[in-house]
Amino acid sequence: MNYINLENIVKNYGAGEGKVAALREISLFIQAGEFVAIMGESGSGKSTLLSILGVLNTPSGGTYQVNGVDVYSLTGEQQADFRRETLGFVFQSFHLIPYLSVIENVMLPLTTKRLKEKVKRELADQALARVGLAAKGHRLPNQISGGEQERVAIARAVVNRPPILLADEPTGNLDTRTGLEIMQLLQDLNGDGMTIIMVTHSPEWAHYTHRILHISDGRLKGEEINSVTFESAAAKFGILDFPVTNPSDELY
Repeated sequence: MNYINLENIVKNYGAGEGKVAALREISLFIQAGEFVAIMGESGSGKSTLLSILGVLNTPSGGTYQVNGVDVYSLTGEQQADFRRETLGFVFQSFHLIPYLSVIENVMLPLTTKRLKEKVKRELADQALARVGLAAKGHRLPNQISGGEQERVAIARAVVNRPPILLADEPTGNLDTRTGLEIMQLLQDLNGDGMTIIMVTHSPEWAHYTHRILHISDGRLKGEEINSVTFESAAAKFGILDFPVTNPSDELY
């Protein structure tokens, strides 16, 4: 059985003559442990598809199953539990709370967990260490760089250790070198077994994933398999001293 399975997903906005079809009978599968990119131009439907995968936007038709569970047949409370336990979210705009410290931002998804405060802080510390920011937990978001803010957003997304990470243009606001670092971090997380689905309009970043799903005019137009090493990517961008790490290394 496929881990993630969408069949004939349709999403319409409006009704009658004013109806707009954002997604048109999308069917796809994703295996556990895959790193998949959804790629398309602005308005193609890729962000709408990601919002449906994130259980944030009910489809007009079709079915969405994760590990055999029909997600949109769940009650609202069950869907909220599913999001909390199964999904992590990373956005182009980091959505960090400016008056909370880095570690407090990372701890936010743990708010509803029945855990001691000490345990929550330990989990947040581990997540920050995982993204190479163990020494910066006390800082405010405006006291760290854009790339570091994205790392904090990733740490917040994975602090619950969800099996699925959804990333919407995670390198969109970053320079090339920092983008490479974020892509390597995502590959490291994927190497640890996390299933990652990333929306992007960039062919460069899409090629760091296992598969690229191409979306156009709300339809799935095709896919491609690819493999890119960071050594070749860094050389392509003229970054000859880019550090290639393994999942246990800090990136800073």
